[in-house]
Parts: sequence; structure tokens; C-alpha cells
Amino acid sequence: MNDEAPTIDTERLTLSAHRREDFDECAAMWSDPEVTRHIGGRPFMQEENWTRLLRYIGHWKALGFGYWIVREKASGKFVGEVGFAEYKREIVPAFEGAPEGGWVLSPRAHGSGYATEAVRAALTWIDTRFSRTVCMIDSGNVASIRVAEKCGYKQWTNASYKGTPVLLFER
Repeated sequence: MNDEAPTIDTERLTLSAHRREDFDECAAMWSDPEVTRHIGGRPFMQEENWTRLLRYIGHWKALGFGYWIVREKASGKFVGEVGFAEYKREIVPAFEGAPEGGWVLSPRAHGSGYATEAVRAALTWIDTRFSRTVCMIDSGNVASIRVAEKCGYKQWTNASYKGTPVLLFER
């Protein structure tokens, strides 16, 4: 099992392992109400962002898959995060054992096609290791639903997570 994220290059992006030095950019993104409107419903505090960074690094160490930091290849500018996790969510129906895909981009990168490009690259990598992945999307997050569908995810069912209606997708 590889315990560090491999670097993946696409036409415009580089996906690489999270590092401690990425914290400020990640925290700024996760503290933006526009970013968190459909993910938790509120900006995240510094300690929550620190825990998230450590969780991302730990996923690779413990499970051999996880999240990547996404940067523009040409400029090195921060774009967002994309990857897979095992959160052991308490949700019905359960999907434990299938990596849960996720993506989040800084508002400056919205509408650029970066999410689809990064998710497709991450899926190419994970598809050689798992036969099924899932994703959970807030029912009001139209942009994220479009990314999921462009990347081959099909809606599997409706559910509720922590009192919020969500859509579950699989591929």
C-alpha cells in the first residue's frame, strides 16, 4: 500500500499530497461561506480546518487513498481539493467499504471546468483499485451534481444526513 498521494497531472492541473504548508490556503477556502453553503452549511473554524488537513494526510497513511490538493499547473495557484475518503458515516443506506468521492474548489476557480478535470483524474486513479465509488451531494448543490454526472456518477437514492436531504450517487 502506498502511504502518500501520488502526483497526478492533467492538461491544466496538478493533484498532489497535502502538506502542512497548504494549511493557510485550505483553511481560507473552508472558511468561505460560498464554499460551505452546501457542505456543512457554515464556514469552518481554524481547528476544524487543521483536523481536516490531518485527516487527509492520515487517509493515505491508513488506507492507501485520500484527497489531493489541486493547483493550476502553469501558475501553481491553489484551486481546491479532490479525492476519496472513508468517513464511516452513520447514514441509511450505508455505503461503507466504497470510497466516497468529494471535491471542493475555491470560488475563484468555479465555472472553469477544473472540478470535472480533477475528479476525472482522481477517478482514473481510484478505478484501478476499487470497483465502486460513491458520493454524497446536498440536494441543492446543482453545480456539484453536474460534475458528478459528467464524471459518470448515477443517482442511486435519496437520503438524509444529519437532518439534511442529500443525494447518493455511485459509479
